[in-house]
Amino acid sequence: MSYTKASVGEGDEKAPGMHFLRETLDCENLGFTVLDAEAGWSGMEHDHAEDDHEEVYYLVEGTAAIEVDGTKVQLDAGEAVRVAPDATRTLSASESSTFVIVGAP
Repeated sequence: MSYTKASVGEGDEKAPGMHFLRETLDCENLGFTVLDAEAGWSGMEHDHAEDDHEEVYYLVEGTAAIEVDGTKVQLDAGEAVRVAPDATRTLSASESSTFVIVGAP
């Protein structure tokens, strides 16, 4: 089949509000995640150097920030940030927020 369709609820919920859709959509290289974060939520610091995956974080709604290699980058709804594979990052939401996160080598 030349396409795959899925809803967020069909994705693998890796953490509360964090739905991984890569396998559900049968993606070969692209990671696709939807995150509904509560106010005050903060993710873990991590990088993707081992997998050589860059990521783009798109804030659909809310107010949030991402700390990249020690630099805090504020995000408003409608803004996106690309992060290099070897950069450390920590995502946080100051109010209820929805993100779309994509990554690939």
